[in-house]
Order: sequence, then C-alpha cells, then structure tokens
Amino acid sequence: MSMRIGGLASGINTDEIIQKLMSAERMPLERMEQDRTLLEWQRDGYREIYQKFFEMDNNLMLDMKLSRTYQSKTVNSSNSNVVTATANPSTMDGSYNITVEQLATTAINRSTSSIVAGNAPFDPNKPMVDQLDLFANTIDSSNITGPFTFSTFNENGEAVEHTFTIGENDSLNDVLKQISDADNNVRAFYDSTAKTVIIESTRTGNFNKEGQGEIVFNETDNAFFTNVLNLSTANEKGGTDAKFTYNGLEFTSKENTYEFSGLKLELKGVSKVGESTNLSVTNNVDGAFDSIMEFVDKYNEIVEMINKTQTEERYRDYKPLTKAQKDEMDEKQIELWEEKAKSGILRGDNILTSGAFNLRQTWYSTVQTGGEITSLTQIGITTTSDFRNGGKLEVNEDKLKEALRDNPEEVYKLFSNATDDKDDPSRGIIDRLDDSINSIMKQMEERAGKTTSTLDNYTLGKRIKDLNTRITDFEDRLTRIESRYWKQFSAMEKAISQMNAQSTQLFSQFGGM
Repeated sequence: MSMRIGGLASGINTDEIIQKLMSAERMPLERMEQDRTLLEWQRDGYREIYQKFFEMDNNLMLDMKLSRTYQSKTVNSSNSNVVTATANPSTMDGSYNITVEQLATTAINRSTSSIVAGNAPFDPNKPMVDQLDLFANTIDSSNITGPFTFSTFNENGEAVEHTFTIGENDSLNDVLKQISDADNNVRAFYDSTAKTVIIESTRTGNFNKEGQGEIVFNETDNAFFTNVLNLSTANEKGGTDAKFTYNGLEFTSKENTYEFSGLKLELKGVSKVGESTNLSVTNNVDGAFDSIMEFVDKYNEIVEMINKTQTEERYRDYKPLTKAQKDEMDEKQIELWEEKAKSGILRGDNILTSGAFNLRQTWYSTVQTGGEITSLTQIGITTTSDFRNGGKLEVNEDKLKEALRDNPEEVYKLFSNATDDKDDPSRGIIDRLDDSINSIMKQMEERAGKTTSTLDNYTLGKRIKDLNTRITDFEDRLTRIESRYWKQFSAMEKAISQMNAQSTQLFSQFGGM
C-alpha cells in the first residue's frame, strides 16, 4: 500500500477531504453489506429451528414409534438379593413365584502346595527351563517343554483337548498367559503370596456329563499340572448349574440368567428354606409417561421458538452495524443493538406460519385404533387455548397415566400405528407429525440450506452469493474512484506549486528593479 501525502502546496488537508468523499461513495457498499448480514441472520435463524426439528426427528420421534415406549413393563421383586427380573412388552402381567435352590458357579482349582524349585527360590518371571529342579519329579524329566494337554467340555458334554508348549525363554507367567489367551474358556494365574497357581473356567455351569471336573488333565503322563504346578483334578471346586423352581416346576441353567415368556430372570442368591421370591409384573406407567412428557416438552420448545419469531417486534430503524459503527461502540452496546436488529427478521415467514398451522392440525386429527381411544384429547393431551402460545401442548397427567395403565395398546396405536399409506385413517399421530416436520425441514433446507451446504444450493445462499459478487465489484470501483480523487488533487497541487513558483519568480524580478 503506497503512502500518499497531499496539501504540501495548497495547505489543504487532502486526505481528510478524500476520506469524506469516499465515505459518501461507500454508502451503497455499506447498504449491501447490511443486506448481506440480514440474509445471514435469517439463514442462521432458519438453521437454528431446523436443528431443533432434526434432533427431535432423529431421537425422540424414533422412541415415540416404538411399542416399548408405551408398553414397557416394571418388575418388582420381593427379595432382590435372591432374584430380580426384567420384562419385555409381551410379558403377561401378574405374579411369578421363584425359589432358587442353587446358583451356577465357575469351576476353580488351586495348587495343593507351594511351587518350589529345589533349594532355590522359585521365580515366576524366570525362564522355566532354567529352573530344572521344577521337573525333578516328573515322569519324563527329559521332556520339559511339552506339548502338554488338558481338556474342557463343549455344550454337548464332549471333551475338547487343548495343547500348549513351553518355549525356551518362557516363564511360568508366560505359560499361564498362553493358557488364558487360548480359546478354551479357561484362565490361569500365579498367586505370588501363596506361591500357587489358580486355574478356573471363565463360564458358569456343569458341562462334564461324567461329573468329574470341568478342567481335566492327565496326572501321570508328562504330568506338568500335577508334579510342577501341584494341581489335582480332585481338588476342583464349582462348575455347577443353577437350579430354581417356578410355581412348582424345576428349571436348570448353566448361567445365573434364564428367560421365558418375555421375563428375564437374574439369579443372585439361594432362597432360604421354605421361602420363595415373588416377582410382580405390571405396566411401566411412569416410564411411558416420562417418555411422552419428554417428547411434549421438546415439541413445546420448538413451538415456542417458532412463536417467538412471529411475535417479536421488528425494529426497522436498527440496521446491522457497519465496521466503523462497531469501532465506536463497546461490546455491550453492540450486543444490545444487534438484539434489536435481529428481532422479528423471520416475522410473517410463510414456511414457519404454515408449518406451525399444519403441526397444530396434526394433533387434532383422529386415528382409527380399533378401540375406544381415537384422539389425543381422550388421553389428556390438548393444545393450549391461549392463541399467544402458538399451539403448545398441555397434558392432563392423571388422565394420561390412567390411559397408559388401562389401555397401553390403544395409546401405542394412537401415537404410532405405522402404515405407508399417508391417507390411511389408522395412521398414527407420530407418523403424521413426522410428515409435517419433514415437509417443514425440506422447505427450510431449500431456503436456508444446512451447515454443509454451499451458497449455490439454497435460496438465501444464492442471494448472499450475488451480494458477495456485487460487493467485490463495488469495492474495485471504490478503489478506482479513490485513485481518481488522488490524481485530481495531485494535479491541483502540481498546478498550485507551479503558480507559486511563477509568483516567486515574478516577485524576485520586480524586487530587483
């Protein structure tokens, strides 16, 4: 940027004069920038409402279409230390009497004595082949690397053999990790305090039909487990199935869970002699009520936002601030000014007014559920009678809870009876509402785009792009105008300088006579 100094000959403050001239020339540019800012504010206003609709449509609307939202079950246990349960919507209401006789347990085994390496202290992190005294009592002490085997049992009670070897540099911890990492339903680790090995199954239940342990190893051939780890199959504990009775019928399970008729039991303890646990299954009225209220609150929040855009006052004298104006104001003044400048910029917008009307109409519609409940008013949901609230929903809590308790299936159909035919009179309220919301969102997207949209992809963006082009062209024009002013003033300064020189020359000539 070149530095220009004027007024040397004329004494005129050229820079100030040109600045004032340019200020007048710049006024159309400032108006275009203000128009662009208004368009950006309108776009952002649409997008804020669009985002609220998007969040509701992709979260709460989905939940409102699920039967479990209206027909979920609550299960109360008379003794939660023994058994608890969850129920799906198909579970029959009523009482379920459970007596737990035995819990499912894992099989576990432990060395009968500490692991030693002759007279030297045993180190579980030292290579085992360097601690040969460990193998002094094995049947075949020359085979200290294996392979070694043990067996577990599959779902059919059939033995499945597992093999491992001891590498040259493998410590006991390496070997135990090798056993634990294999796909064998077993884990093993070294107890450094007792200097023993613990090996256990990672699943509950009794899989060995012979009833002789869940983790079986050969105690004579290459007896690594017996003579090195000091383990005995007979020392194994656990590996039992759960046993319980329901209304006199006996059940077994390899896990401490069991599911029947939509009721999933979780066994936690053994019943005392002569005692049983009663499970009571009822409709989860509070859960369904809370889900509906969450949706209503979110919907009312959006309605309130739309209503605000249509009722707030429009201050047309408050234009968007120019950069020069902002430079003369503090942050609070700018904030207050822009609050008024943004007020009412979407007032009277046809997308929002017609959209709000369609949403209200949806709530008034009738749904053929095949039962007595066919409208929201019957379950205590109405739109407010105060027109200033813009169709916000009001809920009679007692009436809604009563409907959820007595007719959860009809409430579900009223809200979410799904059908592809938009004209089907049995189509649920939520699907109809979804249609209205998607229509509003589509129109807003066409007008204001999304955060990822380019300016060419929406109406306001095209207008913003056009203004950007005009602003750029006008800025180029202002640059040319300012250059012209400087040239004109420079020419004037040059002429004045020449006249001053001539005047001085004439004066000197007259003075010399």
